[in-house]
Amino acid sequence: MIETTQDIPTRDGAMETFIVRPERGGPCPAVLMLMDAPGIREELHDMARRLATVGFCVLLPNLYYRAGRDTKFGPGVMTQGDPERERMRAIRTRMTIPPVMEDVAAMLAYLDREGIAKPGPVGAHGYCMSGPYALAAAVRYPGRIAAAASFYGTWLVSEAEESPHLTLGKGRAELYISCAEHDELAPLPMVEELRRLFEASGAEGEVEVHPGVHHGFAFPQRWCFDRPAAERHWERLIALYRRRLGGG
Repeated sequence: MIETTQDIPTRDGAMETFIVRPERGGPCPAVLMLMDAPGIREELHDMARRLATVGFCVLLPNLYYRAGRDTKFGPGVMTQGDPERERMRAIRTRMTIPPVMEDVAAMLAYLDREGIAKPGPVGAHGYCMSGPYALAAAVRYPGRIAAAASFYGTWLVSEAEESPHLTLGKGRAELYISCAEHDELAPLPMVEELRRLFEASGAEGEVEVHPGVHHGFAFPQRWCFDRPAAERHWERLIALYRRRLGGG
């Protein structure tokens, strides 16, 4: 595999981005992998590598870069009351969709400029807090983002101006929205409301609930890791990208 870490210039600074792609058979279609709230860590690097092994050029940006270079957290980030978790939350609570859409634009411009990926459609998928970002990118850049996936995305139906449910059916991308049966950040009544709105919108794709699993089920180092559901997550994601981006 070819791995690099690059500072992608944005309006607000340098966005540190892990990039991984196959050594052979390129250039490959590009996908943007957007992190969950605990931030960039080796666990996410490994997930990006797995996606690259099947024929994609994966960009994994540190979306917390506006808060400085010291925005990678220790294992305490998953523990309530731990200083690392509090430090992360102080940054996380300031995150909104508009600046992340600028980050997506910067990554698309980087791909065009550097020529490291196959020209044409790009995929975007996000976990946890970034599920809504991936769905928003599909609407903001309809001529470029051809496939978008949200895995246990948070607050997909809310009264916020930027609530993901308000954008359903407004883009041209195929969408895959994956939810856990047990998730305080996307409880089942919310998911069922999202499913109803999704079907009424005419959006292409699906909303799927994975039974018996918890928020975070696809992360190998999380207490709630569920191997069958995690493998299903890879199956759905890779199939989506192969359909809409080619390659893989």
